[in-house]
Amino acid sequence: MFWIVLSTVAIAATWAAAGLAALQAARTARTPQGAIGWAVFLLAAPIAALPAYMIFGHHRFKGYWTARRAAEQAVVATRKYTSARSGKSRTLPVNAAPFEAIAGMNICHGNGLELLVDGENTFNSIFEAIDEAQEYILVQYYILRADTVGRKLQAKLIEAAERGVTVWFMTDSIGSRKLTRGFARALETAGVNMIDPAVQRPPWHRLRINFRNHRKTVIVDGRTGFTGGLNAGEEYMGLNPVMGPWRDTHVRLTGPVVQQLQLSFAEDWHWHTQEPILDLLNWKAELSPQDRTGLIVSTGPGDTDGNGSMLFFSVITAAQERVWMASPYLVPDQEVLAALKHAALRGLDVRILLPDSIDHHLPWLAGFAFFDELREAGVHILRYQGGFMHQKCFVIDDRISGAGTANLDYRSFRLNFETMALFFDPRSAREMSEMLARDFQRSIELTQPLDQQAWPIRLLAPVTRLLAPVL
Repeated sequence: MFWIVLSTVAIAATWAAAGLAALQAARTARTPQGAIGWAVFLLAAPIAALPAYMIFGHHRFKGYWTARRAAEQAVVATRKYTSARSGKSRTLPVNAAPFEAIAGMNICHGNGLELLVDGENTFNSIFEAIDEAQEYILVQYYILRADTVGRKLQAKLIEAAERGVTVWFMTDSIGSRKLTRGFARALETAGVNMIDPAVQRPPWHRLRINFRNHRKTVIVDGRTGFTGGLNAGEEYMGLNPVMGPWRDTHVRLTGPVVQQLQLSFAEDWHWHTQEPILDLLNWKAELSPQDRTGLIVSTGPGDTDGNGSMLFFSVITAAQERVWMASPYLVPDQEVLAALKHAALRGLDVRILLPDSIDHHLPWLAGFAFFDELREAGVHILRYQGGFMHQKCFVIDDRISGAGTANLDYRSFRLNFETMALFFDPRSAREMSEMLARDFQRSIELTQPLDQQAWPIRLLAPVTRLLAPVL
């Protein structure tokens, strides 16, 4: 009798918890489809659905809002500084309003940009900047390997710390989960302010593995900044025998956009540690003679809106002649999918460059479920043949260009913390388009529809598309 009562109580409690979770999903889900999906799953299979909802059901970090409020003083100061160099003082080639609203910052002049193509150029430039650091270094990577590249970065940071440079260093607990405690201990022993991914945040935050900090940021003295697609590991140098050659793009930044980039780092640091570092950083940028107009857009689940998706939607809808984009994955939400199709239907030159090789099978498969719909609208899908392509770049007409960490997928739009560097001038657009044009020459256009692909792709692509919100 006791076990019957206990079982009945357990079942009732499970159903009650599932019902409460279903109500929560209906109240907070980003889309009606998501609300219906979670509600049906929770009520139909509560034992399986409740743990899944605890991990994947949340979509915002309330604690991150607190970190942003704590950083408001620096936000105001940085906005005031960049306002003097905002696009309102000269004619911009595009309506700045949506981009500034998404970023929460002003477009600013006086910036410098250098495209860093592939690993050797990127890491040489980063290591040179670290060697020249005089005051501080901020480092943030989604993936950090304890291999030859990661060890060299470690050695550079230790050398900097030993000569009196203050170093703040953090990685993502999911992306860098294989990083050894000894690696972190060596940095800490040298005096580096290190957030060990093994001990980040209280235990309950480990349930939120669906959220990842995908940013790759290096900032030196508040004067030079780096962001882009490359993490710190041998594969990003093309040294992994399985992945082979690695095609990627990073950017070296100078000018006021560096202050915007380090504001994002300071917010992330405060979120992880509750330690404010704003007053310890340099907020007076040195203007670059290149005098390019730029903006840093940092997005993530801490936003009240889907700013990652809104950024790409705004970029695509601003186009008048062409939309060229490169991404390792193409698993868009409905808004970006519609924007791409509409751009092609307007007669624009819309090209999306993707890798032909595979690093993660599920998003690679899911992409095939979108290709026919895009191709029918006139979008050109190009498959890169020169190795694995991992860059996240775009160029719009000859007016807007961008590079950073965000992929063309639902995860980057709404689940990951991402950073994109945008520039609004013909020189930057020309450099980006010339780089992408060279990549197009090493690519082939996809012409086979889904029903002519190999049977595993035909069978699995529509199924994996259903998983788009968590891929």
